[in-house]
Amino acid sequence: MATAVARKLDSIRESGGIKGREIAQLLETTPQTVSRWQTGRSTPRPNSLTRLLRLEWLAGQLGQVYPPGDARVWLFSPHRDLGGERPVDLITDDRMDEVLAIIDRLQSAAYT
Repeated sequence: MATAVARKLDSIRESGGIKGREIAQLLETTPQTVSRWQTGRSTPRPNSLTRLLRLEWLAGQLGQVYPPGDARVWLFSPHRDLGGERPVDLITDDRMDEVLAIIDRLQSAAYT
C-alpha cells in the first residue's frame, strides 16, 4: 500500500508530467531521497514535506490548464510573464507564489 507521500509524488508525476529526477531538483534533494520517500523507507523532513505539498498543489493547478507533457514543457521553458525566467528556477528559489500567480492567470484565461 502506497504511503501518503508516495501518492503525492505520483500525483506530481501524473499532473505535471514531472520526472523523479526533476522532482528531486525542485525539492532541492537527491533522486535517491525521493526514491526512499516513494518506497516508504524514509519520510521528508518538515521543510521538504512543505515544499512537496506545495509542489503537488502547483502541479495539480497546472494540470487543469495543460496535459502532463505540456505542463512539463511549460515548467522548464522561459516565460515573458516571469521576465524570461523559467518556472522551475523560481520554484527552487522558493518563489513558488509567483509561478502560482501565472498559473492562476492561465486558468482564468482558459475559462473566459
